[in-house]
Amino acid sequence: MTPQDPGVYIPPTQMYQELRSLSDGLTRVETKIDGILSETRDIRTDLGDHEQRLRTLERARWPLPTIGVLAGVAGTATGVLALLR
Repeated sequence: MTPQDPGVYIPPTQMYQELRSLSDGLTRVETKIDGILSETRDIRTDLGDHEQRLRTLERARWPLPTIGVLAGVAGTATGVLALLR
């Protein structure tokens, strides 16, 4: 006859402590994930703001080459008129 394996006995207090430890760890992970999600939202907002500012600067910059070309044409025309007189 073989002796019976009594198994492993885990007292309820130890089970409760392990469960509380697991719950606390899960709470810390959830808190960190919430912080990361908040930072991600902030980054997306900043990215949208930067994109808008770049678009505004690009739109405001287009007249500069045009003004340069017009000034060059006006200077050339003035020079040609001065030579012809």
